[in-house]
Amino acid sequence: MTEPLSVAAIALVCFTTLTLGALGLRLAKGTSDFYVAGRAVTPWRNASAIGGEYLSAASYLGVAGLVYESGVDMLWMPVGYTVGYLVLLVLIAAPLRRSGAYTLPDFAESRLESAALRRGCALLVVGIGWLYLLPQMQGAGLALRHVSGLPTWVGATVLTVIVTLNVAAGGMRSVTLVQSVQYWIKLSAIAIPAFVLLAVWSQSGAPAPQADASWWEPLTSDEPTSRSLFTTYSTLAALCLGTMGLPHIAVRFYTNPNGVAARRTTVAVLALLSLFYVFPPVYGFLGRAYLQTPDLANDPSRTVVLALPGAMLSGLDGRLLTALVAGGAFAAFLSTASGVTMSVAGAIDQDVIRPLMARLTHGDAGPAATFRIAAGAGVLTPFVVAVSAAPIGISSAVGHAFAIAAATFAPLLILGVWWPRLTAKGAAAGVAVGGLTTTAAALVSVVGHLPAGWIGALIAAPTAWATPLAFVVTILVSLVTPASRPRRWARTMARLHTPEGVFAEAG
Repeated sequence: MTEPLSVAAIALVCFTTLTLGALGLRLAKGTSDFYVAGRAVTPWRNASAIGGEYLSAASYLGVAGLVYESGVDMLWMPVGYTVGYLVLLVLIAAPLRRSGAYTLPDFAESRLESAALRRGCALLVVGIGWLYLLPQMQGAGLALRHVSGLPTWVGATVLTVIVTLNVAAGGMRSVTLVQSVQYWIKLSAIAIPAFVLLAVWSQSGAPAPQADASWWEPLTSDEPTSRSLFTTYSTLAALCLGTMGLPHIAVRFYTNPNGVAARRTTVAVLALLSLFYVFPPVYGFLGRAYLQTPDLANDPSRTVVLALPGAMLSGLDGRLLTALVAGGAFAAFLSTASGVTMSVAGAIDQDVIRPLMARLTHGDAGPAATFRIAAGAGVLTPFVVAVSAAPIGISSAVGHAFAIAAATFAPLLILGVWWPRLTAKGAAAGVAVGGLTTTAAALVSVVGHLPAGWIGALIAAPTAWATPLAFVVTILVSLVTPASRPRRWARTMARLHTPEGVFAEAG
């Protein structure tokens, strides 16, 4: 059934996104503008942009769906999403900004002076980005189909075209402007209907949510299933450590003017995320009182937020609230996909296209030209998979992206910032072990069939064992390969840990 108001809301969000991207085009002139917005983004604007980027389909739709399906067990999920920024604040926020790098591969090369490690990190950036982009594209197709009846490939195509145009137009300048506005769009779109629906429920005398006893009991199972304590704690570890390793999150801290601004940005992000995550569980809670699984097209993890307003309110009121949440959902897809595409395009541009163009033309084709080619190439593969493959779970795909980031970039960043004896071979070995183990687990979980018992639990949530393994391998290999320690390690460590004010006074 077509919902004209919802289609109009999605169209308005798309138009707003394109307009903001066009404004960013007028500001982007050089390499610094395209990659890090001139390193001049203020803490609150950057925090809003990070909130817009980080609150993906897994947050906007997935958290409510998980609460609807599994109960209060799932309330730890938004807590984990938010706590990741506290870990990032304490461990790497300011040093990462002081590194002076543009991307995570840049940081790896500048810290460890290894071109091979840089290429490996660039490959990981692209892989994590594609795994993150896929559910955003499929979710956009599902959201548009839910309100218009159009095939799912239409929504995926609309998302891909708009994101590519925005990223190619002004790089990080455009993306920052788009994402900082879209955080507030998403917050309004999920908060206003939540307040209205809670008021309707409280005044209507409707029964409490109906579910079996386990739905109300948090963290009670000790069996190796998808709801076991092991899986919960392993996923929490992935969210805490994976946040700092997500390429599209890390690159945002390079846009701050200095390390102090990076810390202030992180504190502001914690406040903005905490405010947003109050509302998705409300939809899962009320869904248990008003929705049945057949009403959700057998996919409650994606559609409970979209279906609930119409189930609780009939007529124009229900359609208006549905339009609001549909517009917010599409804003979530657009803003997250923009940030991920930005990080993927940066890796492809710096490590594939520009070196290739330099060899072919014996010169520099210019950052704008090569970056725009990279932006188009970066979204092509996930788009083809999104429109041709069966849908995958939003939370599952994003969870595996966090797990891969936690087992690869988290050890590299933490040890790179705090351990002077880290060597290039040690870092490469740790990244390889963490990447291979978690990628294999993701492939088995998404494509294959998980075995029963503890083996299945270990594969479904690999962070608890893969990340410690990566840390141990990195440390041991570094200890036995002191010759591969970078020559300028002392100078690099001083730059990472010396406040900018000291350099200003020395100058």
